[in-house]
Amino acid sequence: MNVPDIIIAIDGFSSTGKSSFAKKVARKFGFLYLDSGALYRGVTLFAQEERLISQIGIVSPSLETALKDLDLHFDGEGRLCMGPRCIEQQIRSMEVSAQVSPVAAVPYVRAWVDEKLHDFGRKGRIVMDGRDIGTAVFPDAQLKIFMTASEEVRAQRRYDELVSKGEQPLLEEVVQNLRERDYIDSHRETAPLRRADDAFELDNSDMSFEEELAWIQGLIQGKFGIL
Repeated sequence: MNVPDIIIAIDGFSSTGKSSFAKKVARKFGFLYLDSGALYRGVTLFAQEERLISQIGIVSPSLETALKDLDLHFDGEGRLCMGPRCIEQQIRSMEVSAQVSPVAAVPYVRAWVDEKLHDFGRKGRIVMDGRDIGTAVFPDAQLKIFMTASEEVRAQRRYDELVSKGEQPLLEEVVQNLRERDYIDSHRETAPLRRADDAFELDNSDMSFEEELAWIQGLIQGKFGIL
């Protein structure tokens, strides 16, 4: 299927499978995949390592200056790197997850990430996922999708992901973390999580990846008149 050089913006709640879905869409249609959430997680890891965020999530004003020298980029396999170091595994830990929402709510952090995303997306033909891609980062994206799933399904997905990485979380802690992130993301002052007016909703609580790909292929064919 010959898909035009569009920007596909995928937003939604935590653990709805946005990144996995976006990666598969990118591979299927030959697009570049960009993970905006990874950048926020990278900034959070950086803040933790530089002791610029407290245990209770208070971000030091010094982070704004420190960001000027922070080198976050994606390698050829789409993994996030900090300078020469691949940090893909570290940014998916519970420690980073517990503090990424307060960091992402800081206006100058969002501006820093947005600038990087705009640089990546200038040529189009990209798939990008996050929480404000279709509302703030690329409001003119030609295709917007908002992903959701039940809290029970999302918590189990996140729990299974952590266990597969060798961690031993409590399911109750995972549920609490999701609820806290949902609240912070939806109520932050700068670019809160919400469904764009022109976004198509995808509830994948009971869908396989194959069904998700069939759904978006049909959506693209109908929206852009592709046979």
